[in-house]
Amino acid sequence: MTSSVLIGNLTQDWVESLRRWHLEYFFIPSTVVTLATLVANPVLLICIFLTRALRQETRYLLVANTLAADMLFLILNLVTLICNTVTAQISWLLCELVTALTVTSYCCAILTVTLMVVDTYAAVRWPLHYHDILPPARTHRILFGVWFLAAVYPFTLVVLMELERGPSHDNMAVCLVLISLGFIQLNHMVGIHIFFFVGALICTGLIFYCYIRLYMVTRTQGIWENRFSRARVTLLAHGLLLLLYFAPGFVFTLELFLFHRADISQDVRVWVSTVNMCVFMLLPRAFAPYLYGLRYREISDTLMQLLPQHWRLNQATVS
Repeated sequence: MTSSVLIGNLTQDWVESLRRWHLEYFFIPSTVVTLATLVANPVLLICIFLTRALRQETRYLLVANTLAADMLFLILNLVTLICNTVTAQISWLLCELVTALTVTSYCCAILTVTLMVVDTYAAVRWPLHYHDILPPARTHRILFGVWFLAAVYPFTLVVLMELERGPSHDNMAVCLVLISLGFIQLNHMVGIHIFFFVGALICTGLIFYCYIRLYMVTRTQGIWENRFSRARVTLLAHGLLLLLYFAPGFVFTLELFLFHRADISQDVRVWVSTVNMCVFMLLPRAFAPYLYGLRYREISDTLMQLLPQHWRLNQATVS
């Protein structure tokens, strides 16, 4: 049986499972969360890039890069959900490109939040030399390298698959990253699992190392004694957000592992994929503007300055 027939049968079965369990209703909360986040993120990006002091700080550039990657991911995810809900026919090449962009934006966000932890460690560990280690120009080059590193492997797979398949006019009723990579991994299984699983382990290990070293360096300074100290609250907020960012990636790795298992029913795969795509992957992007953005006093102050004067007066009166 050819790959086009396999893909056609799988996507048709996928659509039937979605309709049988009425999973298309997940589209409603996903759209609401996506639109709310797409309103908050540009506002924070404007605050960062309109203020010279903020766009010269490495931590704010990293926040901006995370928000930008999240916006790209949310837009692609929403477009994919809409097309899948109305069962629009999408060419295989277009689906592969959307898949590559989605993986790139997700991996870029993961790499950037990892760099945010490293940046915090560098600022605490070497406060006198921090600005010399990470000036804005070097941060820009690092962020460019992050996007390149996140994009090189997914787009290489697209090129390899196009060369292997040759000219094709096949269309798909459902375009999902899982389905695209599920068929690609037949020939590139080791590389895909290394890219996702090993990459996630490296980032996780680096994050744990930086946080442990931060605690060891600062434990004698008294900032951890108060149960509700700013250091504890910041660590809790960042830890929660990091968990929300990484958990969907590990679930997706599990999805890839179960994709070709004959003993796993199609309904289970559809349920896991839908919940991960419509819930788990949206949670960190919904919380990020508030946990990473508005918790910075400089961003909050800049946002208040951009608001209309009468609204600021009303807020001050309420406070």
